[in-house]
Amino acid sequence: MRDNGSMSKKIDSALKDLIKALRKHAAVAGERHVSLKRSQRATARVRAAATAYAAAVHARSGLGNPFDDVIDPALDAETLQSLSAERDAIARTLTGPIPQQTAAL
Repeated sequence: MRDNGSMSKKIDSALKDLIKALRKHAAVAGERHVSLKRSQRATARVRAAATAYAAAVHARSGLGNPFDDVIDPALDAETLQSLSAERDAIARTLTGPIPQQTAAL
């Protein structure tokens, strides 16, 4: 990993923590009998590590959360379509034409 100052060190550290949390989660999820308590702890660690990574990246570069578009695999197709339509409608509203006022006479 490269060294671009203190913020880059924070990103590198957050990345290492995220990788470690993902490996632990994969180990727990891959067990023959998945313990609910262990899987919940591992999931919480992944979420915390992902949040810390996104915060470090944002602080350094201003980039958004790289995990924003992660889709919950438990959602059915109808819910996903509804959410996509809602997201697209919001995007059109936010990026559509801006109404202009006419000059007062």
